[in-house]
Amino acid sequence: MERTIVHMDMDTFFVSVERLHNSSLLGKPVLVGGTSDRGVVASCSYEARRFGIHSAMPMRMARQLCPHAIIVRGDYEQYTKYSDTVTEIIKETVPVYEKTSIDEFYMDLTGMERFFGSYKLATELRKNIIKETGLPISFALSTNKTVAKVGTGEAKPNGQKEIRSGTEKGFLAPLSVKKIPMVGDKTYHILRSMGIEKVKTMQDMPIELMERVLGENGILIWKKANGIDNSPVEQYSERKSISTENTFDKDTIDVTYLKAMLVSMTEKLAFQLRSEQKLTSCVTVKIRYSDFNTYTMQSRIGYTSLDHTLIDKVKELFDKLYQKRMLIRLIGIRFSHLVHGNYQFDIFNDTAEQIQLYQAMDKLRNRYGRDIVKRAVGMKISQRGDFNPFNGRTT
Repeated sequence: MERTIVHMDMDTFFVSVERLHNSSLLGKPVLVGGTSDRGVVASCSYEARRFGIHSAMPMRMARQLCPHAIIVRGDYEQYTKYSDTVTEIIKETVPVYEKTSIDEFYMDLTGMERFFGSYKLATELRKNIIKETGLPISFALSTNKTVAKVGTGEAKPNGQKEIRSGTEKGFLAPLSVKKIPMVGDKTYHILRSMGIEKVKTMQDMPIELMERVLGENGILIWKKANGIDNSPVEQYSERKSISTENTFDKDTIDVTYLKAMLVSMTEKLAFQLRSEQKLTSCVTVKIRYSDFNTYTMQSRIGYTSLDHTLIDKVKELFDKLYQKRMLIRLIGIRFSHLVHGNYQFDIFNDTAEQIQLYQAMDKLRNRYGRDIVKRAVGMKISQRGDFNPFNGRTT
């Protein structure tokens, strides 16, 4: 059976939420992100994009490109709240959906055509989301995820599009190769050096040449450029989580040691998140006392996979949870409500340097082993021999 896939994406999500609460931002170049020169742009309005500004750009550069831009620090709690609202609306409407980031969704409407009309159903869903949240959202419907995602980009801002079966290749042909998923800056420069600018040129190339130049990724990119993508919509589940815990050989009340252990455990799980290209929006800390009574406390946060953001939240939860001042037998951490995504900036505190540091650390770990680099407290824990912070349990 031919598939019917919808891709939905909130338009300039962070900016749109800010405009709901401050109408004076409408029609103006708006940047959401770190307010200092060392900060980064987490989101920018279409008015700001006309000046060449894009997400992940250093704020200093963005200021230079558009000196009159309005910079907003942002509110992750509000963004997560609106994301959850949109998720619930989609969950109640479609049979299978995949949440790939805080503001992006895929839906498999295969078989729904005979009942409702898939494009009509997606249209009604979009209208409902706009009505319930006041936020702009765009979508495209096609036969696979790649074409639907590219279609959404062409439908923006706040629009919708249908790419019918048999027209996928023609739809993609006149577009820049940069529109194809998996074509980042490095790959784009390689393709441009080969004289490839439009998708049509890539479509006409032998797949063997793409493989020779880009390896296995070349095959995947060539297929996407030709509108071929059999990847499934993976059912989203809020229950997905990763966790780790440690039972001590001897019960302890040493708070300094316990916090050092929590830092090591958090560091391990954060690296696992980034390795699997996941983000978490819910942190849970678990304590089991010597009398075997067990207590947990959790908190929702903005989607992230960065150590320092998660460490701060874990410590905060531990301080609130550890009230008995009794000997502790076990501590544990769980990250849940996972979605697919790469590095998510903490728009309050993260800098371009911090992101580059995480990327460098992860590169070293992937090449030389996961314990090649760690925080000083993690080294002390390892030297003590109680716990290997990179041997946790995953669920």
